[in-house]
Amino acid sequence: MKKLLLVFFIIASLHSSAQKIYGTVFNDKGDLLPYASVTIKGTSIGASANNKAKFSFNLSPGSYTVVCQHIGFTRQEKTVVINTVDEEVTFILTEQKLDLKEIIIKSGGEDPAYAIIRQAIKKRSFYNKEVNAFECDLYTKDIMKLRMLPKKIMGRKIPEEDRKSIGLDSTGKGIIYLSESVAKVHTQQPDKFKMEVLSSRVSGSGGFGFTFPTFISFYTNNVKVFTEKFNPRGFISPIADGAIGFYKFKFLGSFFEDGKEINKILVIPRRNYEPLFSGIIFITEGDWRIHSCDLTLTKTSQLEIIDTLQITQIYVPVKNDILRVKNQLLHFNFKQFGIDAIGNFVNVYSSYNINPVYAKKYFDKIIIKYDTAVNKKSAAYWDTIRPVPLEAEEKKDYQVKDSIFQLEKDSLLSKRSVDSLNKKQGKLKPLDIFWKGIDRKHYTKTNITTWGIESLIKSLEYNTAEGVVATANFYYNRYLKKLRSNFSVQPHIRYGFNNTHLNAWADIDFNTRDLSTDKKIKRQSWSLSGGKRVSQFNNESTITPLNNTINTLIWGDNFMKTYENYFGSVGFTKRYESGLRLAINTLYEDRVPLENTANFTLIKKDSVNITPNYPYEKIAQQFTPHQAVIISFDVSIKPGQQYIQFPNNKMPVGSKYPTFSFNYTKGIENIFGSDVNFDKWKFSISDDKNLKLAGTIKYKIGIGGFLNNKKVLIQDYQHFNGNRSTAASEYVNSFQLAKYYANSTTAKFYSIGHIEHHFNGLLTNKIPLFKRLNWNLVAGSNAFYVNNKNNYAEGFIGLENIFKILRVDFVAAYANGNKGLTGIRIGFGGVIGGGVRTGGSGRNRSLSISL
Repeated sequence: MKKLLLVFFIIASLHSSAQKIYGTVFNDKGDLLPYASVTIKGTSIGASANNKAKFSFNLSPGSYTVVCQHIGFTRQEKTVVINTVDEEVTFILTEQKLDLKEIIIKSGGEDPAYAIIRQAIKKRSFYNKEVNAFECDLYTKDIMKLRMLPKKIMGRKIPEEDRKSIGLDSTGKGIIYLSESVAKVHTQQPDKFKMEVLSSRVSGSGGFGFTFPTFISFYTNNVKVFTEKFNPRGFISPIADGAIGFYKFKFLGSFFEDGKEINKILVIPRRNYEPLFSGIIFITEGDWRIHSCDLTLTKTSQLEIIDTLQITQIYVPVKNDILRVKNQLLHFNFKQFGIDAIGNFVNVYSSYNINPVYAKKYFDKIIIKYDTAVNKKSAAYWDTIRPVPLEAEEKKDYQVKDSIFQLEKDSLLSKRSVDSLNKKQGKLKPLDIFWKGIDRKHYTKTNITTWGIESLIKSLEYNTAEGVVATANFYYNRYLKKLRSNFSVQPHIRYGFNNTHLNAWADIDFNTRDLSTDKKIKRQSWSLSGGKRVSQFNNESTITPLNNTINTLIWGDNFMKTYENYFGSVGFTKRYESGLRLAINTLYEDRVPLENTANFTLIKKDSVNITPNYPYEKIAQQFTPHQAVIISFDVSIKPGQQYIQFPNNKMPVGSKYPTFSFNYTKGIENIFGSDVNFDKWKFSISDDKNLKLAGTIKYKIGIGGFLNNKKVLIQDYQHFNGNRSTAASEYVNSFQLAKYYANSTTAKFYSIGHIEHHFNGLLTNKIPLFKRLNWNLVAGSNAFYVNNKNNYAEGFIGLENIFKILRVDFVAAYANGNKGLTGIRIGFGGVIGGGVRTGGSGRNRSLSISL
């Protein structure tokens, strides 16, 4: 009985130790004031009101002064006594009455706002580095809602089943994403950061949610918002060192809080289509700190992807007059392609600890770490911990979607569920193999098997060696639980209708990605391939089959040069958490020439442009059949790699250092009849560097050569990735006007260099048409040097982000010191196009048509 009473007493004590203070915030006209800040005076304890102006948070018994503030309204304080019951408090805020100082501005004189901003600029660097380190608690609530989703997007119909699965009603409205996270954030000068995500919840999912942006600081000259996709140049702070050259300012008046005068200043961009904010910033008199701000970005701020982004921040004192952000609200609007979406990202910061002492190696490669039970918290836990109350539609979204998710999760391994998933795919339609292709999944209680055949029509190609080529590409994927590996097989069958050659080969891969017991990333793969295939002489060529088909049929330009080979290869790759990647591959090829057998063209009937199916620019006649055994070793490393650690895996998020790569390849004679004997090497350094307002630089520089070139066949030469098509070849890895094989070499030494500067709106934002269209300038150069008779250099200038996807360059080149060449190249580039990669041999990021 005593034990029972003790347990009851403890439970009762715990229940009474923290009561809830809750309420609503209104203005003096009776309207709701969403997202007001409610805090305990002198601390960072508190909450943010939600979109319906409701707030709530827990407090221990005692007497408190509760402060409510909202930008544009007079702050209100109330004394609240917390006992053993929840306490309701209503705040009614009046519009801020500003004191307009009697200042006479002479004709041509300066607004008093400029003097205030100059003082804030002088103090900017100090406040940016005011504390060496701090830690705080962070609560985030992120919500995205659709207000309109059309039946079709860019001509593609959205199935009704998909609309319902994301929670939309019949009008295309509804919440499509809702999540909450609780984290502990740690920072240290100059750039150390670590975040521990303690709990996270995503409506209708077992995912981990968003936790960025953690901080948006206007004390930095260049303000980064979310992702660089919004604007890789960043945005200029209203108190940046050169802000007066970018902004106009207007003094709107001042008011007093706790005896401190606060100046309200209107921020106005001097020019449109510059990365600038507009809105209001409040600066304290005397110490010139940011008190709060309400700033907006739009399309005229060079904002990409979304239409508007509003940033609201409210600062509170946390220690010895040190101010830190208490509440941050990001509100965005997206209205494109018939889609109308809005979103709110609320961050509430609390329990600041200024200048904590961290262990020497506390800040390591893990910058975000998710607790092992991060997504296991109950709904009751969230009801007690969240400082921003849920709105009615949010509660409903959680209830409905979580119930469906749990039901699907509980029935996932049931026979009924497995049968339902298999049946949901519908009947197999054999005719789909011609255009759509076949993609099937077979579900069992323990695994999912994927298999299919790619479209036969989309795989058709034409070349002068084989004529019309039909290729059947099959695939089979399955997870092998015992080996903790993904197993895949890709058989290929290729038939040339003109030369009647049948080629068949297969690729087998075992890919392992796992965390070992010491939480180190384990990523390795084995690959085995063999059969008979058709290969390009340059195995790194950026010529795609589709590009070659169009060029050959229209112009008779058969740029792709191929040969047949019976082959077998074994490869092993391993990636380490440090960013180190090791790979070794052994290849056997029995190489057989392929002669031209077709000369059909659509326009040039005399086939005047068709050339032999071998690198005629380098060798005078077709190569002699031979065998080759080649071993290749690759090592690359990107030092300083950082990671996000999830409960069961890690995800790399990049490094500020470049990638260093080294390759050594050896041709071995007299093994399996091999006729080759050579040793070659190459070393390269590559990186992308964001220079903020100055743009982005991408570069790749390298050197290499042959240590031994006793027996080198044309397939094993050092080839430079040329391009004779109007479609651009892979940027920063090819030479846009160079011939494909004319400069191939077996020299002891060569060097290459690629560099391009993406201005990202710099300069073009001064040209009326370009700035409205948001077309951006790009320029650079590509070059290689073997000797004074074998060298090449080209420079280019162009426009990218055309319709968000295209890039057009004018290129001028000099080869071997001869008269220059010029040409136009069209490829992918911009917000969307910059991430497009097409298929085919090589990693070609180019338009798959020839203009």
